Amino acid sequence: MTSELFFNVLESHYNESLPFVVYRKSNKTNLIGLLQNNTDINFVSSFTESGFVMAPFDNENDPIIIPLKNAKHIETDDYQEIDFNEHQEQFDSNQKDKQSHIDLVSKGIVAIKDEKFDKVVLSRKEDVEIKEGNPFKLFKKLLDSYPQAFVYCWFHPETGLWLGATPETLLEIENKRLTTMSLAGTKPYKGTVNVNWSAKEIQEQKIVTDYLVEQLDNQIDSLQISDTQTIRAGNLVHLKTMVSGILKSKGNSLKNVINKLHPTPAVCGFPKVAAKHFILENENYNRAFYTGYLGELNYEKNQSRNRNFRNIENNAYSSIKKVTNLFVNLRCMKLLGNKAQVYVGGGITSDSNPEQEWEETVAKTTTIKKVLQ
Repeated sequence: MTSELFFNVLESHYNESLPFVVYRKSNKTNLIGLLQNNTDINFVSSFTESGFVMAPFDNENDPIIIPLKNAKHIETDDYQEIDFNEHQEQFDSNQKDKQSHIDLVSKGIVAIKDEKFDKVVLSRKEDVEIKEGNPFKLFKKLLDSYPQAFVYCWFHPETGLWLGATPETLLEIENKRLTTMSLAGTKPYKGTVNVNWSAKEIQEQKIVTDYLVEQLDNQIDSLQISDTQTIRAGNLVHLKTMVSGILKSKGNSLKNVINKLHPTPAVCGFPKVAAKHFILENENYNRAFYTGYLGELNYEKNQSRNRNFRNIENNAYSSIKKVTNLFVNLRCMKLLGNKAQVYVGGGITSDSNPEQEWEETVAKTTTIKKVLQ
């Protein structure tokens, strides 16, 4: 399908207020759309369902799914990135928002020093006036601004219109091989990924890595932990460690693994229960899908058992495997009329500085705000 036809089909579907998702996977060029043929709202319960899921931060609430069986799949591989020139526009900070966030961070630091938890991720929501209300034009700008991220646009009449670009994988499962990611620590990108990380940032990321290893230790065999490296995501850099292994067959399930991982210390804190309770009691707004997860659940993928594709007879012996690719919903926004609600947060430890934490949230919103201009 041509790129022009692809977006025309999406526009027509959206104009009928029917649910859809359109996305591009990390480091890929093709765009994928899933268009639901009715306005039903479907929830994931057993995690044996197949489709595209959108899960909230609060894991007490079930994820929403666009089921493959009730949707049309469209795809294009000829999309050309637009020439999106980032304006060097300065965005004024709301002083009331600034003080509220500094107070929240200060309260979190006190709780950490009182040994309520080791780390907590605190966030805020900011309303931004938008000049471009067409979600597909904003989606294209996100594609151009975040070439290495998972970029999406999601709509359901029950949840509204969400867009985002996330660098963080929650988990990938293919042929029982599970891969997840510990992503934390943030600095502005200044032309190089060779940066000096502070003790606070290293500790913040290590908490996430240790948590993932602990949660997966009894779930997978052949556990592997990569070296920690610095990666770029838009105008920022982060610390990243990959954790992988083979899912154990006995007494294991995708639902169990996801519930153990989500929400990770990268978006919640550690210990999880205490940090989550503090967030729900003190952030004073509903995160909804921000810091939840989204992506492909139990998609089917054909795998040939013979690499000689000219051998038609042997190619009949192929297998169908289930593939799941889920991403943490960071760098996201919800569109409401002529405004966008932009979500942003950061990890807090005992060494955190409230003023610096505020500045980190400002840096994290810079690229996505430019997309809205």
